[in-house]
Amino acid sequence: MSLSLSNQQEIACQAEASFELADQLEVRLCRRMRLREDCDMKLKIRIIALTSFTMLAATLQAAEFHVVIRGNDANRGTKSAPLRTIQRAADIAQPGDIITVHAGVYRERINPPRGGNSDRKRIVYRAAPREHVEIKGSEIVKGWARVQEDVWKVTLPNSFFGGFNPYSDLIRGDWFDPKGREHHTGAVYLNGDWLIEAAKLDEVTKPAGNAPLWFSQVDVANTTIWAQFKGVDPNAQLVEINVRQTVFYPDQPGRNYITVRGFALRHAATPWAPPTAEQIGLIGTHWSKGWIIEDNVISHSVCSGIALGKHGDRYDNTSANSAEGYVKTIERAHAFVIPWTREHIGHHVVRNNTISNCEQTGIVGSLGAAFCTVEGNIIHDIHERRLFTGAEMAGIKFHAAIDTTIRGNHIYRANMGLWLDWMAQGTRVSANLFHDNAGQDLFVEVDHGPFVVDNNLFLSPTSVLDMSEGGTYAHNLFAGKMTNRPEPDRETPFHPPHSTTVAGLVSIKGGDDRFYNNIFVGNGAPSTSAPTAAAKELRWISSFGLWGYDTRELPLQTGGNVYFHGARPYANEKNPLVLSDHDPDIRFVEESGRMVLHLALEKSLREARTTLVNSALLGKAKIPGLAYLNPDDSPLKVDRDYFGKHRNQSQPAPGPFEKPGESNLKLEVW
Repeated sequence: MSLSLSNQQEIACQAEASFELADQLEVRLCRRMRLREDCDMKLKIRIIALTSFTMLAATLQAAEFHVVIRGNDANRGTKSAPLRTIQRAADIAQPGDIITVHAGVYRERINPPRGGNSDRKRIVYRAAPREHVEIKGSEIVKGWARVQEDVWKVTLPNSFFGGFNPYSDLIRGDWFDPKGREHHTGAVYLNGDWLIEAAKLDEVTKPAGNAPLWFSQVDVANTTIWAQFKGVDPNAQLVEINVRQTVFYPDQPGRNYITVRGFALRHAATPWAPPTAEQIGLIGTHWSKGWIIEDNVISHSVCSGIALGKHGDRYDNTSANSAEGYVKTIERAHAFVIPWTREHIGHHVVRNNTISNCEQTGIVGSLGAAFCTVEGNIIHDIHERRLFTGAEMAGIKFHAAIDTTIRGNHIYRANMGLWLDWMAQGTRVSANLFHDNAGQDLFVEVDHGPFVVDNNLFLSPTSVLDMSEGGTYAHNLFAGKMTNRPEPDRETPFHPPHSTTVAGLVSIKGGDDRFYNNIFVGNGAPSTSAPTAAAKELRWISSFGLWGYDTRELPLQTGGNVYFHGARPYANEKNPLVLSDHDPDIRFVEESGRMVLHLALEKSLREARTTLVNSALLGKAKIPGLAYLNPDDSPLKVDRDYFGKHRNQSQPAPGPFEKPGESNLKLEVW
């Protein structure tokens, strides 16, 4: 096997260090023993150094296995004798090895039997540079027979599916709402786009509408699928059906330090992924540590795209509608054979992926999403079909995002953008772009903080649903409503700093948030200065601006905020800049493949009395009694803007952009 360039360089550096160490040992030992001229001693020391280097080189020796669509799994996996399947390469790869997959469509489920040993000695699965590699959980189906007009059917033996048949596999689980009908994890695709599952066969036999339908029946021997193929012969087109539950997922937890890079991963019959059950995505980490999932295109998962979440046990899907049930889930995770601790779980990096057409979440993670970085991803068209519903649905849905950073992502056309549910502590949400989400861009549910939300663009009709406390919101642009409510009926955990240990359980009183240097935009309508009696009774209060927090039990800390076009400040805010008559005329458009934000600011913006947001300003979140710090315990500074530009240290500009200019602006934000 050839030695990779990076490992060759590493060996060379280690060799140089070994010889330098030999020289140092030679001098020190000879001086100490007065044997500076003793050649025998010199030779012994030199032999020790060379032996160490030889052992090091052997340790660093890495194999690269090549996979080619016309390869053979009996081959050795070299470039000249490549393998046929990715799974065969996975079976033989060892820590430090690289699996390079060449162009083609691979229809298989990869179950990595092992992971790497460390971040420096991981197992890497990668698409060959500049080659298009697809891995699909579907199979092509021919032999369709016309039933009538645009309706066709195919009958397949159940053996076609092996041990898992998605057309008899129902979507179900904690907090899942089927909306009065059955849903299966199967799917039918015509030229890459999926059809919609009908509730009854007679819906398929009606004339096809704009959204073609399919329906299936499974008996003891066969699976029959009816589908609408409007105006086309399915035997002359690319028709695929789900066959595999997942595309890349280990069957056991604890497969650590795996990299998956550069693939198109599509078509998975994934199950519902609540926080109280094993979470299986189209690609998933299965309760492990240190994965890197980067530069992939991930699409068409019946439930979730990427899963960073929980292991399974006999209590899966037994805790619906019970806060106590999830508390027990946390306790069992701590007692699991691979316990939920900083040393064992999380630390994943998910970056620069495009994730779409997933009906539950783009990225999901319960407990396993702690200590992670999620950045640079494009996530769109999540829960677009609205066939079923329930909790746990968003572009990103995390429970226990402890010390996790979510930055620089673009999330749009989802039922909601980002949902941080339970135990968002030490979490930072920074410089993300949210727009055209049906629900709120950000939902923080029953978290006690400290967490930080800075430099984000919230451009959907509802910016934030706040059912938490202890959050800091700094330098954001809020173009939609702010909705907040306490949650006195559930007690949820908080933790010691940088830990998964539960320090206590407390309900949410509401408030104790910090809002500094944000821009709020109203809808131009006159805004009441106090919540209505009905709103108080329901505990839900929505507002443009911060006046909806006026009656909350725990006070806010505020300063440097700007309120445009009818948005109103918090009652106790000192020196807010209120520009009710000015409409920033926010428009968000695509221009030549670029996402451009149009807005009109005015010179008065310079009058905002801002200050640099840092740990000293923010103090401590009330419930956990913890300061706002970085995950490494260094002081926090919000000293860069949405684009990464340094902020003025004495008087930073309000909003996400430092010195953006005035009047009519056009800012390329993606």
